[in-house]
Amino acid sequence: MSDEEKGFVVKDKRSFDDKGEPKDEGDQITGQQKGDKKPGKSGKKEPSERQIPLPEANFSSLIFSLSSSALLNLGEINDPATNEKRTDLPMAKHAIDTIAMLKEKTEGNLTEEEVKFTESILTDLRWRYVKAAE
Repeated sequence: MSDEEKGFVVKDKRSFDDKGEPKDEGDQITGQQKGDKKPGKSGKKEPSERQIPLPEANFSSLIFSLSSSALLNLGEINDPATNEKRTDLPMAKHAIDTIAMLKEKTEGNLTEEEVKFTESILTDLRWRYVKAAE
């Protein structure tokens, strides 16, 4: 096997460049295969097919997502599907416990900012859980 046949190819599919700026729309993935020329009947993209840039996948965004789930289940924020508040304390506790488990499992591997963010979120969610459980 020659040197040219060894190795692998890395393709950057992130929505943001290394400076945190959104990439050009032409660089973003649209959910269609390359060469697929059928975005809609009229040839134009449907409104539901428009791509919204997603935040970078990192530890803080994971914690933020789990905390949003906990807040939803604590009845602190409206359910986006129904636009109504609902309370599901066991699911809220599960989200809080998941954040606590991640904090424990990643100890020593996080930046100081990530540690402070996680501790702050956990403290806030635990207080809200106790208040909702009363």
